Amino acid sequence: MKHARSALIILMVLCMVTVTLTGCKPTPSKPEINTDWKPNATGADVSSDSLFVTKVDNLSDDFIMGMDASCVPALEASGVKYYDYDGQQKDVYEILAQNGINYIRVRVWNDPFDANGNGYGGGNCNIENAVAIGKRATAQGMKLLVNFHYSDFWADPAKQMVPKAWKSMNIDDKAEALYQYTKDCLQKLVDAGVDVGMVQVGNETNGAMCGESSSELGGWKRITQLMSAGARAVREVCPHALVAVHFANPEKATNYESYGKNLQYYGVDYDVFASSYYPFWHGTLDNLANVLNNIATTYGKKVMIAETSYAFTADDTDFSGNTIGEGGGIVKDYPFTLQGQANLVRDVIDTAANQIKDCIGVFYWEGTWISVGGESYEQNLALWEKHGSGWASSYAAEYDPDDAGKWYGGCAVDNQAFFDADGKALESLKVFSLVRKGNTVDNRADAIEDVNLIIDLNGDIVLPDKVNAIMLDNSKQQLDVQWTNVDIDAMKNGGVAKYTIEGMAGGMRALCYVSMVEYNFLTNWSFEEGKTGWTATAIGSFNELMVEDKVTDSMTGTKHYHFWGATANTVEFTLEQQVNDLKSGKYNYAISIMGGDGGATEIYAYVKINGEIVHRADTQITVYNEWHTATINGIEYNEGDTIVVGIYVKCAGPNAWGKIDDALLNSVKE
Repeated sequence: MKHARSALIILMVLCMVTVTLTGCKPTPSKPEINTDWKPNATGADVSSDSLFVTKVDNLSDDFIMGMDASCVPALEASGVKYYDYDGQQKDVYEILAQNGINYIRVRVWNDPFDANGNGYGGGNCNIENAVAIGKRATAQGMKLLVNFHYSDFWADPAKQMVPKAWKSMNIDDKAEALYQYTKDCLQKLVDAGVDVGMVQVGNETNGAMCGESSSELGGWKRITQLMSAGARAVREVCPHALVAVHFANPEKATNYESYGKNLQYYGVDYDVFASSYYPFWHGTLDNLANVLNNIATTYGKKVMIAETSYAFTADDTDFSGNTIGEGGGIVKDYPFTLQGQANLVRDVIDTAANQIKDCIGVFYWEGTWISVGGESYEQNLALWEKHGSGWASSYAAEYDPDDAGKWYGGCAVDNQAFFDADGKALESLKVFSLVRKGNTVDNRADAIEDVNLIIDLNGDIVLPDKVNAIMLDNSKQQLDVQWTNVDIDAMKNGGVAKYTIEGMAGGMRALCYVSMVEYNFLTNWSFEEGKTGWTATAIGSFNELMVEDKVTDSMTGTKHYHFWGATANTVEFTLEQQVNDLKSGKYNYAISIMGGDGGATEIYAYVKINGEIVHRADTQITVYNEWHTATINGIEYNEGDTIVVGIYVKCAGPNAWGKIDDALLNSVKE
């Protein structure tokens, strides 16, 4: 009886502490959905002597200013410390709260460890990690968004791997396991006094989740069964929390329409439709607003931006390379500066608050993930392996051999954090608070806008004498530029190649990326002018056939022709151009394509003379960013004949997609 009485007293004390920490009420007999949450932190006293921040109108007190900060415990175990602007060491979650962050997002993996207890990396983000973070966030007056990946490691559009323990389960058993797992995890958070405000059932589930895929028969039915199982657990354990679903790639608008329809058709119980938005990959903010407005209006759901980020520098600090850097290969609408980072965040928040219906907030992704600060790659690798503070450890190879098993290493986003390599808060972190009131400083040039040129080998190489300076307020002013070490003769005689030329303008570094190309007899050969000169003919009834503006998916420039078909055996089309005013002679024709999920395909480049195909070269699509070029050499053309060049594409697979770029028709010198 003595032990039983002591246990009862301890239990009563624990319950009192839990109620004090969370303000929890007794769980009602029927789950309720309470959306009247009021985040506490506003960062009202924050000011800046160097940031120019235009006030964002119509920001409610409960607008979410969120931060994914999942790796912090692993980083701290690796020796990382965090400091405020005055150099005072503090709990990083306190620093975030003081700067206007009112929500913390934390990912949860089922079992990110091997049989010997070695972590897979990426923060080793199991539920115990989430509880530790949740308690610290709650202590600072912030709510927690629990982001279940339902995987043992990273889940994203490219991979949605089933947890090891669920691998052999059928869909019903897997749904039950997911339900019970979600309940157990949430109960641990509640028991620890964590203020859970939202729960995400799946991460970037673009037609796949937890080993199930929409490309298979009945795929969406199984995916939504899993989502519903997770949602049911949330309603039972955290009835006041919002349930969120999460997708990526908003630049593919019809995909979002498809996701919304499937969620409705299969009756998924959710409150928030969340989207990732990375400006260097995911199109314009106007497009983001359009696709999320369609979801909010059509389905009556709240929407949210669950992930965004931007680089404040191109420099790497941990000897492991960064996802985003210089080189002209991404959309770079903002400079890689503290002000550029702040301007991106400000514009995303403004879009969310003023252009998107029922948008409840914005989360920045892993703004606390900095380098572990070793003196060499070898020192850092030892820390990444021991504490899981890099994106992946070598131990992840047992679970993800094709990606993590080959490319494990450190942090690829340290240049997108809000802390420097020594852990000191960057001025750009203040933007989350400053958007509420605005902050004006003397406007000045912040950086020089990159220049991108495509120049014919037979043409004149003329570099611009003026460039755009990007001001603190993101406006532009022209400045004189002086290019250095330009070897025009070497560029003209170097064949098809790409060059990076440096210069100075207004005391700042300028970059000009030059692509030297062979003279091309085709109009609009890289689709930079949209559809001009080209005729696309859809033979099948599929979803998308259009020019897409996305530099990361283009061979040259920023645009390419894009196709996608959700249903099997629907993708079939031709894309061709008639060439006029061509002289008699010999020519070579080439066109490039990349894509995936094609199934059985028939793809070939062709040349028609007077309406008849006289040349053909087969090609294929395989995986993302693996370009295949179909080439036809020695085309004999007689002046007066009608010549048409093109590409024929037919794919049997569901969700077949691809990109077409760099169509070339060059003369053969004899």
